[in-house]
Amino acid sequence: MPKYLLIMRGTDESNAAMMADIHEMMAKTRQFIEETVKAGVLLAAEGLDDPGQGVVVDFSGEAPVVTDGPYGETKELFGGFFMLDVASKQEAVEWAKRVPAAPGSKIEIRRVPGDDEVPQVDE
Repeated sequence: MPKYLLIMRGTDESNAAMMADIHEMMAKTRQFIEETVKAGVLLAAEGLDDPGQGVVVDFSGEAPVVTDGPYGETKELFGGFFMLDVASKQEAVEWAKRVPAAPGSKIEIRRVPGDDEVPQVDE
């Protein structure tokens, strides 16, 4: 079956709304994870640390430049993901609609190509 990555994206506002009732959001997220496990579709699920704790490696110039914190003018931040093993994009969409998310959040759904779809380099 194909794999799909459900990428959780939030804004400063939606992240603040989520943090306002983090215990309820975490309980709903645990319940969602249990449902995906019972359905046999969950491959992985991870949340990410505060973007201010990260670094950015920029390859725009001759040499990579490393800066602290999130991207400069970011309107949406990647906050975590669920990787599901489902039969179709439509099934991934149906699961994504059930993800607990704060108002203003978005979930991007991307198919993960199988090994047979990745171009092979002859050595």
